[in-house]
Amino acid sequence: MDTTSELVGQRVADVYLRECASRSVLQLLANKWTFLVLGALADGPQRFGVLLRRADGITQKSLTQTLRGLERDGLLSRTVYPTIPPRVEYELTDLGRSVGGLIGQINVWAEANLSSVVAAREEYDVHVGEEPRPVTR
Repeated sequence: MDTTSELVGQRVADVYLRECASRSVLQLLANKWTFLVLGALADGPQRFGVLLRRADGITQKSLTQTLRGLERDGLLSRTVYPTIPPRVEYELTDLGRSVGGLIGQINVWAEANLSSVVAAREEYDVHVGEEPRPVTR
């Protein structure tokens, strides 16, 4: 199978298989800007400037690319209102909303476990470079 459309035609998707087209969806969701934009849009339709401020640290170029990709993948819709200047809003589609719950849960987990992860990193960093500890039985 050489094309994505041929892979999509498979009955069983398995992200652990290198050639499975579902990996492209996993890669899309694993992108931090995609993740943050989808999370921000869970609150409802947003304009570009609001998304730019909400996803602190993203550049205009990266946000534009992320929004175009999400629209292409069917996760959000873009509505242009006929005003001067034109007003544009981005909103999750049904498909985008279906992943929103997962993003919300991951956000809650990340915030709730931040101190544990930081403590584990600090403990690990203290032991890096030390001789391995013998296993005692």
